[in-house]
Order: sequence, then structure tokens, then C-alpha cells
Amino acid sequence: MFEDPELEAVGRSGNEIWEMEESELIPLPEGADLMLLPDRAPLGMDPSTGRLQTVSWFGREGSRLFAVAAILPAGFTRTLLPAYEDHSGEASQKEKKGGFLPLFGYTAAAMRDGRVYVAAVQTDDYRKWNPLCYNDETLPARIAEKKRLFPGNRIVEQLARCSLEYHCLTAQNFFYQRWEAGLPVAPSCNARCLGCISLQSAGCCPSPQQRIDFAPTVEEIVEVGAHHLANANEAIISGGQGCEGEVLTRSDVLARGIKMIRQATSRGTVNINTNAGNTAGLALLCEAGLDSVRISMISARKGVYEAYHRPVSYTFEDVLESLRVARANGVYTSINLLAMPGLTDRREEIEAWEEFIAGTGLDLVQFRNLNIDPDLLFDRLETSTGETAGIPNFIERLRRDFPQLAIGNFSRPVR
Repeated sequence: MFEDPELEAVGRSGNEIWEMEESELIPLPEGADLMLLPDRAPLGMDPSTGRLQTVSWFGREGSRLFAVAAILPAGFTRTLLPAYEDHSGEASQKEKKGGFLPLFGYTAAAMRDGRVYVAAVQTDDYRKWNPLCYNDETLPARIAEKKRLFPGNRIVEQLARCSLEYHCLTAQNFFYQRWEAGLPVAPSCNARCLGCISLQSAGCCPSPQQRIDFAPTVEEIVEVGAHHLANANEAIISGGQGCEGEVLTRSDVLARGIKMIRQATSRGTVNINTNAGNTAGLALLCEAGLDSVRISMISARKGVYEAYHRPVSYTFEDVLESLRVARANGVYTSINLLAMPGLTDRREEIEAWEEFIAGTGLDLVQFRNLNIDPDLLFDRLETSTGETAGIPNFIERLRRDFPQLAIGNFSRPVR
């Protein structure tokens, strides 16, 4: 890595370049990754003039330099995007060339005296989700043990693949027999999100993982779900994982599964991660014994929401109605807020979220760093050029105005 001692670090908020104040930076968290951004030269600011400069080459032999971004572990929310000059042209040209960045949550990084800092705030206790606590030498043996216990169960086979190939932490938790474990059930979806990580229809880049190609039976669901809830510490089972589509497209099967799981054990939390577009399906799960629901949303504004999620068989109003149904049934409700600096912290976005939270009685907001090339997102979404408060100010405003609202990054056991 190359550190330019003469330029000050800058980051990006939407399509604006911001100076990175030292007070707004934290040391690179344990478990974070650094990633090269190909064909993108880093930007810096000359402190004597305030002008931006591109740092493309170094040394007499002309070694080419590329921007570097941080990929944060869960528990940290980014506040700025990396600032760079794209050598591939405008976003429309990149789409033709297939030059968009892969689907990761890029965070602005800077160096000082050889130490890496990032533009981020810690928003949850991430000890359970520290990547360094996973992928240990016992994992293969644990997987083999569960396969022997549940021979032929395709969910177990899928969780094994997700653990070893994709290093999915919720998949691994099933084999470590602890905390939140994934329960993938749905091979299809009723939305076409721009940043979908299991089946990419936006034409930007390959999906980082493959969606399940089977529909688990009730028996397979019950085997995995009941076993984990009965035996794991602070147990949660979560349908609606990154390796599947929309869990509510199989609400009838999952509802039967939840009823049978609850006949086997009263321990633990049954959760789903969903777009909540199928209100009738969610009502079925609530009646069956669903404990909590997490709804993924990029925006509380209808136009922005539908431009990103691109729903096929539902509307933004269906999502609102689903939240009302969940609350009426006593289900713990949370939002998986797909956060993007320069969008999430716009004045009109903040006001829309405050109205949304006040109107739905939401229990928890989980911030999630949206995995997407910022150029792709801002090329596809119409965003205003109004005032930007900054992600930290948005979080503090939520804490001030909604003291009963939990803010974090993870689903929580509710029983």
C-alpha cells in the first residue's frame, strides 16, 4: 500500500466529495478486509489549495496506483464511500463494458503513519459476529457430524456449502450450535433488487453466491429448525437468507414447519428476513408462531424503494400493511435499512424514515452497508441534491427522537 504524505484523505457521499475529518475516522476494525478497486485512481486533497488531485502513478518507473476500500465486519456502519476517479468512463459506459464493481459494501479508507483508518461508526456489539470467531479448524468435523445426524437433508447440505464456500456466518452458526442460524427455504423471489446477491438481473456483475435450486420440504425445515432452537445458546432460526429468494413465496410450507417446530420445542426465536410484499403469507406465519420479522428496505419513500427493489407482484403499500399485520399479532418488527452515504442521510430520506417509524411503531432499525457499486446505484436512482446530514447525525437523530427504538446491526432473540 502507498501512503501519500502530502495529500489529505477525502471520501464520497453520493456524488459529492467530502474531506475526511480525523475525528470522524476509526482504526480499521478487527475482522475487516481491504480491497483493491481496479481501474480507479484514488483522490486526495491538496491542503494548501483545497483542490482535489488524482494519484495515478508513483516512482520513476511509473507504477500504477489504485484506490483501496475497506469492507467492514457487521457491527460497523460506514459513513463515507471511497473517493476515486474512474478510468473506465461514465456509469453508462461501464455497464456496456461490464465494469461495475462486485457487490460489496465499499467504505472510505485512509492511512496515517502506516496505520489504516476508516470512515465508520460502531453501531452494535459485534463480538458474536467477529469473522475471526468463525472458520476455525473444527468446522469441517462439525459439518460432518450434522450431516450424519440429518442424512439427505438438503438444507443441511446447503448450509455446509454456504459455510465452506461463502463463509456465511449464519450458516456456520448451525454447525457451531449457537446464536442465529440460517434456514433457507425459498428458491424464487417476487422482487428484482439491483444489488441482489443470489440472482443478479440488473446486468451489473455476477452474483457472489448461487441461489438454492430446490424447495425444502416441511420435514427438512422442521429437522433443522427444531434441532437448533432446542440445543443452541441464544438460539434464532432465520428464513430469508442471502442464498435464497423471498421466504414469503413459501409461506404455506414454512407456516406448517413453524407449527411443528413449536410442537417440538418452545425455546428460541423464529425469525424471517423478508421484503414483506406478501401480506397474506406473513399473516399465516404470524398465526403459526413467528416471533420476529426483519424487512429489508432501502428507503421509506415509495419512488426510491420501488426503483431499487423493483417489486414484481407487490407494492410499497403492501410492505406497510405487512408491518401493521405483524404488529397486530405481537411480532417483534425490525427494518434492515440498506444504508448508502449520500442517499440514506438526505434530508427528505430522514424525514420519511421518521414518519415511517412513528407510524409503524417499529422495534428495531438494523443498519446494513448496502453491497453495490455506488456508480450503479446513483445512476439508477433519482436522488435529490438537497442537504445531506451525514450518517452519524442521522443515527443520533433517531436515538434522540425515538428513545424506545433499538438501533444496531443484528437480529436479536426475543424469547
